[in-house]
Amino acid sequence: MDTTESTTPFEDDGRPFVIEACGDTMWDEVLAQPPYNPAIRPPLPPFTLETALQKVQMAEDAWNSKDPEKISLAYTVDTEWRNRTEFINGREEVKAFLTRKWEKELDYTLRKELWGFRENRMAVRFEYEWHDATGQWYRSYGNELWEFDENGLMRKRFASINDLPIQADERQINTNQISTL
Repeated sequence: MDTTESTTPFEDDGRPFVIEACGDTMWDEVLAQPPYNPAIRPPLPPFTLETALQKVQMAEDAWNSKDPEKISLAYTVDTEWRNRTEFINGREEVKAFLTRKWEKELDYTLRKELWGFRENRMAVRFEYEWHDATGQWYRSYGNELWEFDENGLMRKRFASINDLPIQADERQINTNQISTL
């Protein structure tokens, strides 16, 4: 056996690893991405219709995960909320609030719709369904006003919500539905 030959399949023989002529550039876009920074949440303001719709869909998806830790990362450390009659300040209070929420609001399923936007603010209409520990179902309707910082984190969230008791057979939202109202 000739010991001068390398058995390493990726020996540097002077040829480029990616051969442009073959169109082997599938990693270019990935490699060109900036490193992940949890303090920046694209899309960033000022919003366009496309990016505002994207931001609303991202919020809907996150809230439907019912993961308080994950959701809280979309808000500034000093975020300011009003949810119904409760005033919430800071990410830690957001996590505690969401944990309590989903201990009470079982089988929660949410849909959101962009109502309007301008620069770094959005108005969102939403509805969600859930049941309590006794099995009583509710449809909750409301509006939210959102304000984002320059990094795309939500700094303010003001929600007005009303609950309508419904029968289980009156439910309109299911987890397989497309997120449009």
